[in-house]
Amino acid sequence: MSKVNLAQTERAGLVEALRLAGSDAPTLCTGWDTRDLAVHVLLRERRIDATAGMFVPPLAGWTGRVTRAYRSREYDDLLADIAAGPPWYSPFARPDKFLNLAEMFVHHEDVLRGGADAAGPWVPRKLPPGLDEALVLPLKTVGRLTMGKSPAAVTLTTPDGRALLSVGKGAPVTVTGSVGELLLFAFGRAPVDVALTGDDEAVDRLRNAARGL
Repeated sequence: MSKVNLAQTERAGLVEALRLAGSDAPTLCTGWDTRDLAVHVLLRERRIDATAGMFVPPLAGWTGRVTRAYRSREYDDLLADIAAGPPWYSPFARPDKFLNLAEMFVHHEDVLRGGADAAGPWVPRKLPPGLDEALVLPLKTVGRLTMGKSPAAVTLTTPDGRALLSVGKGAPVTVTGSVGELLLFAFGRAPVDVALTGDDEAVDRLRNAARGL
């Protein structure tokens, strides 16, 4: 029996969430509605030539043209392409279950939590078996990138006391939550179901610090 590809499970969940939300619903990605998010996923997987403009200013015009072309397509067609996964020529095709797991999980949650009060409480969905554990490696990788310059010495910890990552400098702050919620916190998403403990000033600085890639 083949092992479940959790990246594909999350991809299917993302597509269903996008379909149920419709093409102009809010997401947790600032300035993006669901159509924008769908276009982002497809450009990343199918038009890597167009993503260069995000990092190389002279190529921004090309990125804009390709983005507008994708955005003008029928929403259902965009979703069908996301569901199909990266094509054979995509750098994300063969290592799909490794490189796309965190991407699909985070964007799935971006849609599910779109429009929610960022400062309010959130009750996470029940994750598929094994998903939380599979997100440990992405959390460690992403956390070092997004919180390396944290204004506090942050320790990301699960409710059972397992410290997964320590990063940053300053007064110590512990962030406690499930692996999935910690990953969302590391990406700067809100609302998330985590608890921050430590010096009040350090907690406030961390809570308000920019996080994300």
